[in-house]
Amino acid sequence: MEILDSNRIMAISTVRSDGWPQTTLVGYANEGFTIYFVIFRASQKFANIQADDRVSVAVGQEPPDMRLAKALYAAAFASELKDSDSREHAWRVLARKHPNLLGRPLPDPAITAIMRAECRHVSVLDYGKGLGHIDALTVTAGEVEE
Repeated sequence: MEILDSNRIMAISTVRSDGWPQTTLVGYANEGFTIYFVIFRASQKFANIQADDRVSVAVGQEPPDMRLAKALYAAAFASELKDSDSREHAWRVLARKHPNLLGRPLPDPAITAIMRAECRHVSVLDYGKGLGHIDALTVTAGEVEE
């Protein structure tokens, strides 16, 4: 949770229609292992998720010393939030993490989609526990299994 909670940008990989992966950076906010982000409907990323909801995310920072490296990688299912209550909730969560959104109205749903990614398989890299140290977790119905 420390890694997700202390960062605001993630790499998200989607599956293109030709089978190749596509990775882009997006701002995000999270509640536990539920991640919210906003994308344009006209984007390839949105089309990719509509066709195949499986995504991978990566979150981390460059440490001053590689022995301090920490990162989170997750396989997740992504979906658009369509009902107004869910969209408003996600927007509030995003605005808390991204102050530039405070006071701004919800984005136009004709142009943008507010998305939710539910993490399922999570790997936590923590070189502080030894070079190459990874803890693997599975998230099912909000519960974490190690």
